[in-house]
Amino acid sequence: MGPKVLIALALAGGLFWASAVLAGGNAPGPDYQKLREQMVYSQIEKRGVKDAGTLAAMRKVERRLFVPESYRSQAYNDYPLPIGEGQTISQPYIVALMTQVLELDGSEKVLEIGTGSGYQAAVLGELAREVYTMEIVEPLGERAAKILAQLHYDNVKVKVGDGYKGWPEHAPFDAIIVTCAPTDIPAPLVEQLAEGGRMVIPVGEAGNQNLVLLTKINGKVKEKKIIPVRFVPMTRENGSVY
Repeated sequence: MGPKVLIALALAGGLFWASAVLAGGNAPGPDYQKLREQMVYSQIEKRGVKDAGTLAAMRKVERRLFVPESYRSQAYNDYPLPIGEGQTISQPYIVALMTQVLELDGSEKVLEIGTGSGYQAAVLGELAREVYTMEIVEPLGERAAKILAQLHYDNVKVKVGDGYKGWPEHAPFDAIIVTCAPTDIPAPLVEQLAEGGRMVIPVGEAGNQNLVLLTKINGKVKEKKIIPVRFVPMTRENGSVY
């Protein structure tokens, strides 16, 4: 099946997995708001993330709604969690750090590569004018689109396709965030980054990856390493890695 666009606003219904997770929001149980506050304070603020918008988004977006129900009790812990298809939802600190370095002010059009669970897209949806997010694994892309629609992130659009190639029909993008690691920076994404735009991306082979911030100035890209990281590889539609 070729790439297809899944516009969150237009989706109706939802997978049983997504519906069960969202329906559980009214069930008695832990104080999730308190757990999110603790997560932000101990895992994010204490590590140096200070941007007020990023912190507010991390407090608001319910990470537990983006993971399988069996992992909900662990949703606000300091580590990635499985989401199926061999993929994971990123550690909360990494989501916050990558969001902060984009320096969003609410006016931006953002491209995300690697939708995964949809959690990072939701955080971006709180901070940016428009979010375009791409996922190469079709079941994950469809699931994330349904959850984002149910949560009324009408400014987030999801596409199933090869993120290495970007989403040229909506370029240029003021910011690009990549949540899977190619061995080299994809040239199409650099081309689709607007003048003055910022891209945050993990780069390198497994075991030797760095999170990198790219800024386009006068058509040229300035690169800054942030921290060593560990992300799943960026893959092609045939399963091989970039």
